[in-house]
Amino acid sequence: MGKFQLDEDLIRGLADLLHETGLDEIEYEAEGQRVRVGRNTRAVAQAPAAVPTGGGAAPVAAGEEAPPAGTVTSPMVGTVYLSGEPGASPFVKVGDTVREGQTLMIIEAMKVMNPLPSPREGKVTRIFVRDGQPVEFGEPLVIVE
Repeated sequence: MGKFQLDEDLIRGLADLLHETGLDEIEYEAEGQRVRVGRNTRAVAQAPAAVPTGGGAAPVAAGEEAPPAGTVTSPMVGTVYLSGEPGASPFVKVGDTVREGQTLMIIEAMKVMNPLPSPREGKVTRIFVRDGQPVEFGEPLVIVE
């Protein structure tokens, strides 16, 4: 396993986002590394755990129903955009066939546009979010079967 590189600007940005949104905790994961920042706690950086990213279902709390198979979840907190610019056609629509790696949507976090790639080849059977909607880490976004 490679050495974890601490990005102080990322930590500061996450802390600012906590303050702006009033959230108690925020988690960001990219390239197999995860950073979690919480209020009145210290920032924690760790290697990935068994929690799926982007292509899997979100963890399920007691009494909650598991998301359907093929659900792609949000890898971060942010605002989702279904197209590359206002008024443009969406990246995908229900019924579209997508290839692995194809952009499904964009999640804006800390003023950075992050394309969300499809984790698999398949057919888009449902889109859970609207353009411009805020999303939480692990929130279901789309189903690719």
